[in-house]
Amino acid sequence: MLNAIGSPGEVLVNVPATTGEALSMFDSGEPVEPDYLIGMWRGAEIPTGHPLDGVLAASGWWGKEFIDSETVHPLLFRSRDGMRAWAMNPILVPVQSALKVRVPSFAYPLLRPTISALRPVLQTRRPRARLRSVTYRGKSTAAMVYDQQPVIDVFRRVAEDVVLGVMDLRGSAQPYFFVLQRHR
Repeated sequence: MLNAIGSPGEVLVNVPATTGEALSMFDSGEPVEPDYLIGMWRGAEIPTGHPLDGVLAASGWWGKEFIDSETVHPLLFRSRDGMRAWAMNPILVPVQSALKVRVPSFAYPLLRPTISALRPVLQTRRPRARLRSVTYRGKSTAAMVYDQQPVIDVFRRVAEDVVLGVMDLRGSAQPYFFVLQRHR
């Protein structure tokens, strides 16, 4: 069950849960306005049996940055020295293919070094998403709309400076869950 949020400054650890438990936690969360998300957020996956479970963690995904409602970097990674963040262009991520052909877990150790090596090609300085309010599961709340992917990430506040995200991905039979904790 999803009940371990962690202490301030600590990202929520990957807590196994069912889709139903994750949706229940999401539904009990407070809606947020887009401006609430402005800043940099550290992310972690919440495994629920989704075909993408484990892929973001294995890739070295660090979090998201919301500069303003029109300037969002949905996929942040840390540089090799760990001191700086860089944004990946999500159009280069084969999300639809990953749904059809589940990434085998034996390939996970190759993701991070491959992404690091391909950084010059994958990196972008341009924003690749926007913040909007949407109605999802009966409540209006902040959502991140990708510019070039059929993805909307919807957010609800579940603790102080912690939001639960639901990736609504076209072609996916179930939602994908992650948590963000405000970094700065």
